[in-house]
Amino acid sequence: MMIIRPIRAADYPALYEMAVESGHGFTSLPVNDELLQRKINRSESSFAKEISKPGDEGYLFVLEDTETGHICGTSAIEAAVGLDDAFYHYHLGKVVHTSRALGVYNTVDILTLCNDYTGATELCTLFLRENRRLKHNGKLLSRFRFLFMAEFRQRFADRVIAEMRGVSDEKGNSPFWQWLEEHFFSVDFPTADYLTGIGQKVFIAELMPKYPIYVSLLSKSAQAVIGQVHEKTKPALALLHSEGFSTTGYVDIFDAGPTVEAKLEHIRTARNSRRLQVRVKDVSGGQPYLICNTDRMNFRAGWAHLHVNETSEEVNLPLDIAEGLQVQDGDWVRLARL
Repeated sequence: MMIIRPIRAADYPALYEMAVESGHGFTSLPVNDELLQRKINRSESSFAKEISKPGDEGYLFVLEDTETGHICGTSAIEAAVGLDDAFYHYHLGKVVHTSRALGVYNTVDILTLCNDYTGATELCTLFLRENRRLKHNGKLLSRFRFLFMAEFRQRFADRVIAEMRGVSDEKGNSPFWQWLEEHFFSVDFPTADYLTGIGQKVFIAELMPKYPIYVSLLSKSAQAVIGQVHEKTKPALALLHSEGFSTTGYVDIFDAGPTVEAKLEHIRTARNSRRLQVRVKDVSGGQPYLICNTDRMNFRAGWAHLHVNETSEEVNLPLDIAEGLQVQDGDWVRLARL
């Protein structure tokens, strides 16, 4: 069975391998021993904390094949971004240049550096290994987070965002960053991306242009990728769109990939999820559901074909599914149609 669970110290080798596999542009998984270990420690601390409102917590999960013990993917939630380190974006807006005397009216696109998402909950670090991109693994690795947030609502903000990986080539070259590098930074994209991933963001405030950038002054190749996603990111973007996420003009400061957002209460899986009581029964068939237990410290999530009793508000779980989710007869679970 494919099970989502909180990361633990023993998963470090697998996390490092996935950081290497993720490649350029995957800021939240830098190839750095100290930082990856710190992510694991911070996640374990976050799960253990008793809190009433979101703060500087980071919840890191792994996808495990329980038959082999192999770690197949990772996914994370940042409870509230920008509380300690500035969280930068560009906002794509417009200014109007007009002259009644000359009969001129020009609308111009501009990019303005901002921190508008400070305090928002962020979906991040979603990576599924190439040989595991089948069946419902990708959907499980992304959408289970909405069950977790619905179950532990007080730990997350009303506004939920996700930064989508922007356009770059196999060597990590970003057309958007190449223009910024030439005029302001003199640092290549992989280096800038890596520095951000390990938390060294001071150079952004020091070197980033303080005034709005006129889009028309960028190179044609840079203009073309604003708001566009990496080829490998298109399935993830489509899934978030289906959940109710939309773009509102914010893009990444390095590769100009779009940021999507939604209100937690409007996210389809969270909104449609239900809490039901478990009845362990040897049954087969049924409809596909995402399902998780309600134990924060021993959280488990997966997907299965299940029978839901609408009258008694119970769900029948085969013994192997119950064991995988670490629940017993009479326990509560949260589920949503897959």
